[in-house]
Amino acid sequence: MRGSPHISTLRKRAEFLAVAASGKKWVAPGFILQIGDPHEAAATLRYGFTATKTIGNAVTRNRAKRRLRALAHEIMPHASPGRDYVFIARMNTPACPFDDLRQELIKGLKRMKVWAD
Repeated sequence: MRGSPHISTLRKRAEFLAVAASGKKWVAPGFILQIGDPHEAAATLRYGFTATKTIGNAVTRNRAKRRLRALAHEIMPHASPGRDYVFIARMNTPACPFDDLRQELIKGLKRMKVWAD
């Protein structure tokens, strides 16, 4: 792997909406990945996480986001920097085997042509 990009977190609603407006997304059984258009900070990789109330109660939503954070921490350094990524939890995110989540994310990044390795 080449030098790791600077990684930061999306925090503002406007940042999440900008990624959603790009219209690029990968739908997997365990999550949805939205990919933003390239931005001026080419060495920066930013991502955010969301889980709606349809997932379940606060405990379930937090578990889903923790799993997505762990997945992103492991896999996203291999993604193309200069883009924003948003992970959206789905109903089976908390229960889906972690290896399945990992394989789906790698598959999605490759299909969306943002896999950098």
